[in-house]
Amino acid sequence: MTNDPFRRLSRRGFLAGSAALGGTLAAPAVWAQTAPQTNALNNSTQMEADLESTPRNISSFRTLEWRDYFSNLQRGAILADTESRCVHFWSEDGGTYRLYPSPVPMTDELTRRGRTEIVRKVVGPDWRPTPSMLERYPDWPPYVPPGPDNPLGTHALYLSWQFYRIHGTHDTRKIGRRSSSGCIGLYNEHIAELYSFTRVGTQVLLI
Repeated sequence: MTNDPFRRLSRRGFLAGSAALGGTLAAPAVWAQTAPQTNALNNSTQMEADLESTPRNISSFRTLEWRDYFSNLQRGAILADTESRCVHFWSEDGGTYRLYPSPVPMTDELTRRGRTEIVRKVVGPDWRPTPSMLERYPDWPPYVPPGPDNPLGTHALYLSWQFYRIHGTHDTRKIGRRSSSGCIGLYNEHIAELYSFTRVGTQVLLI
């Protein structure tokens, strides 16, 4: 993960890099990839019709102080910010801090805000759409095994709220866009790293 541009992120470096990319958040090499077009799940990504008219989150994509959101760092802490479209992580000892780009829910009704925690960790998760997802997308399969077509990517952190997870994605178009049905998604490289930092009981706050 030494090539991860978000590992050691300074405000000046981020703004310069974003300008070079036309203000679009991207991870090297993976942004241009697209998922196979044979899977009905590809249609779950809502592409914003006019990205130029969508307020960019560069000013919000910045390091934060954990004390503004948590009373302590017991078992570590994750902050998922749907406004700035990013996920923050602080280790229990305060020595590790990470900042990752993420998608946001397609509508406010599809997400949940508040405090929860990680209750389960899975490498190579399988996936079943929720009843409400099947109502919106009746052509979706009722079950997807682990693999390149799985919407949860390579790793998943299950939250105490039913159906809510922090997970990876093989469809890199989703990152930084309105594309989520409520969960918090990350690049597979980033969820793998976050998975290694967290444990059952890590506290999570969605805002």
